[in-house]
Amino acid sequence: MRVDKTEENVSKCICMYCPSYSQVCKLKNAPENVNQPTEKLANRTHYEKMFCAFEKSNCIHLDRGCLCGKCPVYQKYKLHRHEYCLKTGGLQ
Repeated sequence: MRVDKTEENVSKCICMYCPSYSQVCKLKNAPENVNQPTEKLANRTHYEKMFCAFEKSNCIHLDRGCLCGKCPVYQKYKLHRHEYCLKTGGLQ
């Protein structure tokens, strides 16, 4: 199922709390994640959060745990894959 790229969904996203999203990734991507106008989300293919709606992370390369199943966005859209940060479209 396709996840809508909305401000509401981004605000519910828990990707930033995932163990795989290291402190280095958070610091590296803070300007992009904080300073991007949300009205342009629908036209973006990459965003360093809400990986279930956008392509995989450019920063996360190691699986240190996955919180996808606990995410309100994941539950709302009844997603069934995981580790969207490591593979666009998630892993089966």
